[in-house]
Amino acid sequence: MSAPASHNTRQTAVTAARGKAPRLGEGVPLARMPAHWMLGRLGKKVMRPGGLTPSLHMLDALQIGPEDDVVDMWPGLGVTTQRTLAAHPHSYTAIERGVAEAARVQRMLAHAHETGADRRCLVEPTHKTSLADGAASVVYGEAMLTLEPAKRKLATVAEAARLLRPGGRYGIHELLLTPKTLAEAAKDEIETTLTKVLHVLARPLTTDEWRGQLEGGGFEVDFEETGEMLLLDISTFLSDEGLWGSTVFTARCLAHPSVLPRITEMWNVFRRYRDNIGAIVMTAHRV
Repeated sequence: MSAPASHNTRQTAVTAARGKAPRLGEGVPLARMPAHWMLGRLGKKVMRPGGLTPSLHMLDALQIGPEDDVVDMWPGLGVTTQRTLAAHPHSYTAIERGVAEAARVQRMLAHAHETGADRRCLVEPTHKTSLADGAASVVYGEAMLTLEPAKRKLATVAEAARLLRPGGRYGIHELLLTPKTLAEAAKDEIETTLTKVLHVLARPLTTDEWRGQLEGGGFEVDFEETGEMLLLDISTFLSDEGLWGSTVFTARCLAHPSVLPRITEMWNVFRRYRDNIGAIVMTAHRV
């Protein structure tokens, strides 16, 4: 049984709930922020590699219901979280990496009138949480394992297995390398280029490598779906964000012209490697 959450962790969650936490990227020029912070500040809501549709397919496969205790690793802007809460799980615990991120989650929970001891957000490392063994029946994370180094990926999957009861379900939505036979030199080049343009470490894997992460962590894969990398795809952007959201994003970009070269660079990199990067969703159960 793990130790209870520390006073600092609890206090961080409370501070976030009161709206006193800093904004994402506070003090960093907009054009120099990590890509997910920059895009979020510009108004983008869906920040997943394949867009919203694969996230919904992941949730469909996880089949979250009123009896489930859910742990959401790095909920981010909360688009998937809102769908999870709509299923009225028995409990919902978000794990975030920092105070600013947790503040956003707490505001979202408050706005949705989802408050109380069974609706919370903790600021803790996802590979070493304070939650008890078997605390969850469902764990999922999106666009987060990609940003972790190899050892941290393994540790995070192992933590998900620890948190889940036997038969518990685990879901991921991550950045994919294709084809499976991609040369190591090409993998290194893509990793280096993505890290440079995104301003955050990016280490995607092939289908077999992602499957190996889950199976090596004590899971059996039940569902797998791959697709294109659609983060900045125009038609997906319009579909996910809607006309109003897309208009707001465009207006904010024009109001902050320093971000335009950065967004153009990101779009060009995604297009250059369109045959080698994609999105993958997997769900599995703990063996």
